[in-house]
Amino acid sequence: MQEFIPNDNTTAAVGNHIREILNLVGESPEREGLLKTPKRVGKAFQYLTKGYNEDPEQILRSALFEEEYRQMVVVKDIEFYSLCEHHLLPFFGKAHVAYIPNGKITGLSKIARVVDVFARRLQVQERMTMQIKDCIQQTLSPLGVMVVIEAEHLCMQMRGVQKQHSLTTTSDFTGAFNRPETREEFLRLIHNK
Repeated sequence: MQEFIPNDNTTAAVGNHIREILNLVGESPEREGLLKTPKRVGKAFQYLTKGYNEDPEQILRSALFEEEYRQMVVVKDIEFYSLCEHHLLPFFGKAHVAYIPNGKITGLSKIARVVDVFARRLQVQERMTMQIKDCIQQTLSPLGVMVVIEAEHLCMQMRGVQKQHSLTTTSDFTGAFNRPETREEFLRLIHNK
């Protein structure tokens, strides 16, 4: 995995805004515990949004192989961490991805990396689900793709409705997954522990 190197100019610019936010909420950015917080947040925010600088299709193409396998390929329980674009609070969980090859397969780790690329952008879970599906469909041209994402949203757990045990599930699919029996097979596979 490529090492992440933050941009110093961006770190400083974000840090300046964080200093101002600290002042606005009644804190002192000069307090010992907060002295380095603006710089830390600047670096962290760049890492948490690094997906904007990555090409998910290129990731899939970097390990593309000709193969006649035409059964379901499932990568399940892919952990991810993202930021809700509405409150800039984390949401996190697991993505389950399946595709049915049509002459081409990709490295299994590349599926997980594609999930990370889209998770490392300001997101809503619904769009992230579609983006992962669309990327795999467009790049591999498989017989079908299905994505299910299960996530906890801190914007629902820490504030607002404050439902700590809520879980949000989204799904999207194409091609062969339009057949109920194919979808059901996928769902059985991802929930079989």
